[in-house]
Amino acid sequence: MHTLIVTAHPSPESYTHAVVTRLVAGLESVSEATYEVLNLASSGFDPRFAGPDHDLLHERGSAPADVLEEQRRVDRADVLVLVFPVYWWSMPAVMKGWIDRVFVQGWAFIDDPGKGTKRLLKRLKGQVVAIGGADRATYERRGYLDVLNAQIIQGIFRYCGMQTIGSELLHPIGRPEAESGLQRAFEIGQRVAYGRPEPSI
Repeated sequence: MHTLIVTAHPSPESYTHAVVTRLVAGLESVSEATYEVLNLASSGFDPRFAGPDHDLLHERGSAPADVLEEQRRVDRADVLVLVFPVYWWSMPAVMKGWIDRVFVQGWAFIDDPGKGTKRLLKRLKGQVVAIGGADRATYERRGYLDVLNAQIIQGIFRYCGMQTIGSELLHPIGRPEAESGLQRAFEIGQRVAYGRPEPSI
């Protein structure tokens, strides 16, 4: 089972990268697991949806080389894990741009007005690990968990046919919460190494 972890934070000392480190440790505790980590904040990937991307959306032209490289990266994976800090109730812009440019018509899905949507990533499993800056009660009161589900689980994963195996929102607002979040990340790594869904999903 090969896992691709995609994250986006410019500081290696951030809690986001600490979560990735613990998630990787969980993966490494399973002997047959392999993984790759892509940090979009330092990878040099251009997230801007430009003319060639628009043409590709409308089935004109071909995918740019950088998009093809990222699609091959995803194609190698059995599980995709998105690890990100919550910015304005969403993922960082560079991660959204990666999704916009990589998960394109003809590769992730095919929209046919006569036949509906063909979902092309059914072989891929997806896990979300979002990192919030407030306590869980605040996010629940504001409905953020519903936003997370609508934006990523429904709007990206399921639209492309991916099976969602977990969705986690961590709240490192104090030392106990931060430590429990890192332990949770380790457990997620162990679980996704086998491609297993969260029991409640």
